[in-house]
Order: sequence, then C-alpha cells, then structure tokens
Amino acid sequence: MAGEIKPFMLFSFPRAILHLDGDAFFTSVEQAVYPSLRGRPVVTGKERGIIACASYEAKALGIKRGVPLWEAQRKCRDLVVLPSDYETYSLFSKRMFEIMRRFTPTVEEHSIDEGFAEISGLRRLHRTSYEEIARRIKEAVQRELGITVSVGLSLSKSLAKLASKYRKPDGFTVVAGKHVHLFLQRTPLEAVWGFGPNTVHLLSGQGLGTAYDFAVKPEAWAERMLGKVGREIRSELRGEAVYSVTTEEKTLYASISKCKTFTAPSENRDFVYGKLVRNVESAFIKLRRYRLRARVLAVALRRRDYEQTGLEARLNRPTAATQEVMPLVKALFDKLYVPGASYRATMVVLTKLQEDREAQFDLFADRLRIEALSRASRAIDEVNEQFGKHALSLGSSLYLDRNHKTDRDGLPWRKTDLLKGETGRQRLNIPRLSVKV
Repeated sequence: MAGEIKPFMLFSFPRAILHLDGDAFFTSVEQAVYPSLRGRPVVTGKERGIIACASYEAKALGIKRGVPLWEAQRKCRDLVVLPSDYETYSLFSKRMFEIMRRFTPTVEEHSIDEGFAEISGLRRLHRTSYEEIARRIKEAVQRELGITVSVGLSLSKSLAKLASKYRKPDGFTVVAGKHVHLFLQRTPLEAVWGFGPNTVHLLSGQGLGTAYDFAVKPEAWAERMLGKVGREIRSELRGEAVYSVTTEEKTLYASISKCKTFTAPSENRDFVYGKLVRNVESAFIKLRRYRLRARVLAVALRRRDYEQTGLEARLNRPTAATQEVMPLVKALFDKLYVPGASYRATMVVLTKLQEDREAQFDLFADRLRIEALSRASRAIDEVNEQFGKHALSLGSSLYLDRNHKTDRDGLPWRKTDLLKGETGRQRLNIPRLSVKV
C-alpha cells in the first residue's frame, strides 16, 4: 500500500551501542559533593558572570546556560551561584568512565559528561539482555557517584545519542531495530546529531520535518544534499552503524585554542598581556602533550562590549616551543591592544598542526637556539608535571594578580579547603564529599 510505514530492519540488536549522558553534570556533581544543595536551584559559572551549567531545579524557573548571572538572580533570589570546579568535575568524569569499563572494555570518552559503550556480544558474559546490561551501568553510576545520568541503547551511535536525550533527566530509552522507524517519527530534525541550524533549514525547505523523513530518502539524495556526512547520518539513523566506538584517547586535532574570560574587565595592559601569555602557555602545553607542532598562530582580544579583534600569523617553521613564539605574540598583542580600552577576555588559537617529528632546519636557521628553546619547554613540562600546571611559567604571569578583585573571584572549595600536604598546585586526585556532622 502506498505510504505504508515499514521497519528498516527486523533484527532487534545486530549491534548494541549505548550512550550515557550526565544530567546537568556540573551542578549534579556539586549537589553530590554538597548534599544540602539537592532540590535547590544551583548554577555554576560565578567566575565568568555567565551561567555555565544550571540544575534542573533552576531550569524549571527558566534559567538556562549562557544567561548572565544578574538576569538569573533576578528570576530567582534563592539561586545558589558557585564557581566552576573543573578539577572535581574531571574526577567524577574519570570515575564514571571507569564504572562503564567494568561492563565492557569498548568505551569512548566523548566529552567530560558523556560517552559511548559497545556491548555487542556481551549477553553471554553478563548472562542477561542488552537492556539489562545498560540498566546496570546506569544504576552503578548513579549509586556510586550520587548523580543522575540518562542512557540510550540502540543499534548505532547516532540512535543511542538520540535515545539518551529522549527522556532526560534520569532517562532510560531502548530503541530496538524493529522500532527504529517509530522512534524517528517522533524525532525532529534539529535533534539529530550532526544537523546544525543551516542543515535543518535546508532540509525543512525540502519538505522534511522529522528524522524519519530524512532516513527514508534514497542514499543518493542524502549524499547529493549533504555530501558524505549526509550519507553516513542516513545510514546511522536506519540502524546501520557507520561510526565505531573509539577507545583511543583523542590525539589528532585540527586546532588547539585557549580562551580565558576575566572575572572583572581590565584596562591594565600588563594584566591583559599576562592573561594572553597564560593562554599561550596552556595551548603549547597541550600541543606538546600530544606530540604536535603548530605552523599558524592567532591571538584575539575581546573588549568589555564583546567587540573582538584578532590577528593571525604564519610561523617560519612548525614549533612546539612556547618561548620561540613569544616575540611574535608580543608583536601581535601590541598591534591589537588599544590603550584605555576595557578588556574581558583573551584567546589564542593554534592551527596547521602536524606531528612533532625530527625537525627540518632551513639553511640559515639558528639550530642551537631552536634546540635550546625546545629543551627549555621540555624542562618546564617536567617541573609542572611534578609541582602542578603553571608552577613554572613566564614572567608575565607576575602581573596576573594586579586586577582588582570582585565577588566572582572566589575559588571552588576544593582549592581552598586543603588536606594536610596539599598545595594550591598539588592535590590528591580523588573527589571529596562535604557533609556537616
């Protein structure tokens, strides 16, 4: 019969892939560490003046990520505003992935608060169904970490990600192969992983409204409209897994960027430059960690009114040595900085990255100086590995304390309530619970 809706496949689980997604992860961690915050509207991002994460209690009041704090506090006088404690969030994240790996070795850390796991073929090992394995993972994370997560189980990464978001928060959604077509009929185009606003606008103009409308289109049509990515997403939505669950740590980057917003805008030239230099140091630390070198460097300064200016420069040779690029960074900064202007953020972006192999020197290159700067960077990394990031840094960092303090300068409690032997740069790599007795 014309227009009849048929399943894409009759097999329930030719492959079983789950997606686990933390619910309002940052604020959930805060509520786990501070049980007294449970049930209360909580947001993080005090240091930026903009909400980084809002608890579901805050979301119920219309408070969302990216909203200025003053606007959120106007909506809710009892709003709990906290500085972002990325150290503790990272520790919870590592523990979450460790729990997932108890059930399967094939786990992909997609971001700090979400990951994929391949559980195909593990029913015999765990002596239960795929649905029950996924449920046990969810329950173990929530029981041991004290946070809620949403889990989606299906045939591909794209379907699993859609399923995990279907019933957030604390959701659990299973989409078997014979039910994929029914699930996609309830899924709008904008919910599909990989479809941005422009793609949704394009497909809507072709008369499509749901993920199902796209999935039933011929493969050639999807490729003609969106290229190779369109063909792959169509296959994923139909339950034909194209993207594998990758267990390797990400080491390939198209670019590396570091941006830092000040707790209070500043007109102090030395302070603004010090912030930019700190971004450069952080970017090059990451560059060396993944054994990469950069050929192009860009810097940008953002003013108090959010107007941003930037410059890009191509290096004579790819490098991973921080000190080697500092004269260029200073020259770019001098061109961008406007005396008397009030700045709120600095940014550095490294592009044209390549593997850090044995250097090829030009005929007139100062080889001794280049090698000395490379050894200096490696020595700095060794010191910072032992005593904490930025324990040894460039002299410009001495100006970082010259900006006036505001109520947004408060540090997370994990950096102030130290255990015996801990320092501001060195702390035990374990989360701590704050309970009044």
